[in-house]
Amino acid sequence: MLNLLLSSLLSFWIATIAILSVQNATPVTLRFFSLQSVQLPAGLVLAFSTGIGAISMAALQVIWEVTQSSPDELLDDEDLGNDEEKDSAEDW
Repeated sequence: MLNLLLSSLLSFWIATIAILSVQNATPVTLRFFSLQSVQLPAGLVLAFSTGIGAISMAALQVIWEVTQSSPDELLDDEDLGNDEEKDSAEDW
């Protein structure tokens, strides 16, 4: 169900960008402090912005999950196969 929702959302954004780029082919210039880009169509700027935003959020989500997990979860003894040592210690 989540995959269907995400696919629908992505296809909606792609369709929206396509419609906007066809209707508004006016060149725009991006400015950041004293830097200025060449003139690009507004639809292309929207497409690049959406793509960069999606990729950066996916990367941040992975980084956030790694930093939130504790070292005990990453190196759990049960995952390493040291169950026999625990069982023998509990027998005493």
